[in-house]
Amino acid sequence: MVAPSASSPPKPLSAPQKAMRKMGLVRDIDLALHIPLRYEDETRIVKLKEAREGDSVQIEATVTASEVQLRPRRQLLVTVDDGTATCVLRFFSFYPAQQKALAVGQVIRARGEIRGGFLGLTMMHPAFKSATGDLPSALTPVYPTSAGLPQAYLRRAIAGALSRADLSESLPPSLAWPQAPRGQVMHSLRQALTYLHHPAADASIAALEDRSHPAWQRLKAEELLAQQLSQHMAKQERDRLRAPALKAKKGGWHDQLQAALPFQLTAAQQRVGEEIGQDLARPVPMHRLLQGDVGAGKTVVAALAAMLAIDAGWQCALMAPTEILAQQHFAKLVGWLAPLGVQVAWLTGSQKKKERTEMLALIASGEAALVVGTHAVIQEQVKFKNLALAVIDEQHRFGVAQRLALRDKMQEEGMEPHLLMMTATPIPRTLAMSYYADLEVSVIDELPPGRTPVVTKVISDSRRDEVIGRIGAQLAEGRQVYWVCPLIEESEALDLTNATATHEELSAVLPGVTVGLLHSRMSVIEKRDVMAQFTQGSMGVLVSTTVIEVGVDVPNASLMVIEHAERFGLSQLHQLRGRVGRGAAASACVLLYGTPEGGRLSETARERLRAMVDTSDGFEIARRDLEIRGPGEFLGARQSGAPLLRFADLATDEDLLVWARQIAPMLLAKYPEMAERHIARWLGGKSEFLKA
Repeated sequence: MVAPSASSPPKPLSAPQKAMRKMGLVRDIDLALHIPLRYEDETRIVKLKEAREGDSVQIEATVTASEVQLRPRRQLLVTVDDGTATCVLRFFSFYPAQQKALAVGQVIRARGEIRGGFLGLTMMHPAFKSATGDLPSALTPVYPTSAGLPQAYLRRAIAGALSRADLSESLPPSLAWPQAPRGQVMHSLRQALTYLHHPAADASIAALEDRSHPAWQRLKAEELLAQQLSQHMAKQERDRLRAPALKAKKGGWHDQLQAALPFQLTAAQQRVGEEIGQDLARPVPMHRLLQGDVGAGKTVVAALAAMLAIDAGWQCALMAPTEILAQQHFAKLVGWLAPLGVQVAWLTGSQKKKERTEMLALIASGEAALVVGTHAVIQEQVKFKNLALAVIDEQHRFGVAQRLALRDKMQEEGMEPHLLMMTATPIPRTLAMSYYADLEVSVIDELPPGRTPVVTKVISDSRRDEVIGRIGAQLAEGRQVYWVCPLIEESEALDLTNATATHEELSAVLPGVTVGLLHSRMSVIEKRDVMAQFTQGSMGVLVSTTVIEVGVDVPNASLMVIEHAERFGLSQLHQLRGRVGRGAAASACVLLYGTPEGGRLSETARERLRAMVDTSDGFEIARRDLEIRGPGEFLGARQSGAPLLRFADLATDEDLLVWARQIAPMLLAKYPEMAERHIARWLGGKSEFLKA
């Protein structure tokens, strides 16, 4: 036989190989870490007379009858007898080869759920094979798969990969793996994976399914360590970059702004401001996440940080995800800074060409010391004279590429601007320790004085008329009201009242009251006009979709009604509730829920509504939201393309996370080659996502 030449084209991939590649199962370690979804017990045979209805069992029996029936629908009925009782195997989908394997006289092993019925004991579409060979000694793994990738092929591929994969220890003896619960042995990685792919016949299915088995604990510890190592490495790389040192100037604009503010900063705002100031004074790019509850006063902290940059002769840019939010920031900042003589530029996609040209010139010349806007700030034609600080509000709304584009606006070769990211969605502690471990985190953990607590009520949609009556009472006292709806137009798929219909309804039942409508499909000018009317007090009720979720600040609004509240996420409900209670008047938030068919809300929906009534603490809300929905909701686009944790659970594995945080810097410092090997094993080339 002639060997293929070096120039021979590669052999085309088979369907299973293509399916594996699509699932990311490329390296041996990828296959080794492809853990079973569940297990089937084929290690023992159960006699039919001992099997109970509802049990999933394996039987060994002889086929005594096999026929295809055409009525009431085409099906293959196979009767088997194991010497203690008979059972009918029923197949609605079958092939000639299967009929042959189930011919009369064949001895087979069949596994499925035992059911009762008119024909006696039955199994619907059981798995079956010829009763040859010894019974397996381990549970049979059932893997997550896709079309074109049979379990048998996947099992063989994983078994081969497990034998070839480099599963050597990635911790030196001096840095021990954490102890497994209940004093059990924490397996080596090879032992852990071998066990999870082929558990012993007497293995605890419960411990495997709830992931509390020591083999699972080892996998979780390894995964969390890889994540922490990659975060620490990203932070080390950034610490090698350079940035302008922005030191405070006594009597400069920073001090002038603080003296001119019509309110006193809270102790938390002062503390956070000092943390940011210390970062900006270093010649290393700041990467700090500023988090605080709704209304905690993050904007003024950002303004004071901007003044430090401007004092040092540099520019600052503030980017927000929506024009409404950017407009709110712009109005506040101009109000504070214009009296001091600081020029603030405004950039948005909806600007007229003349105004935009003027703004671009001010930015390029450096006359505009502060630039506020939407995504328009990062467009190619925007040229800064000397950008030194970039502030990104609601940072989870922006992707990695957008943040990098803002950082690239700095003109100085070999330098990067300082980066301050803000979020009004508090980050739960375990999330901050894991996915945000590469950032410094500042927390404004107190609200400014004068903020009134918001009373939250959960009310059925059947009492809608009472709620509308409550609106009338608020309007009579000179207050204003938000009514939030989840959809703009009717949808056949979702039975939700839309914003347009609600606007018409409220306009009809509240004669003499200006009822506004705001949604994402309106033009920017229309949105701006509606918000101006509501902010100035000439509009009594604003019916809106979630475009008012963040940034809208109308102290006179004292009632928030959220329609179909059961459809909203917990953090989103908390953000919406934060639009009221911003003035001195007593405020309320009504969570109006619709009852689905069957008359009961889902358990998740009930948990969300219960949490909103129980607490107004944004950090507690965030913790519960993490438990209900997982980390993806909080991360948003921060780590676009990044793998979420596959095995560890931040709600239950905090002890392993704490261990990984302690071990990672020591491993990097003393054993860098081991650290790199560990990251390569778990993340492959995916650790690049941490660069932004």
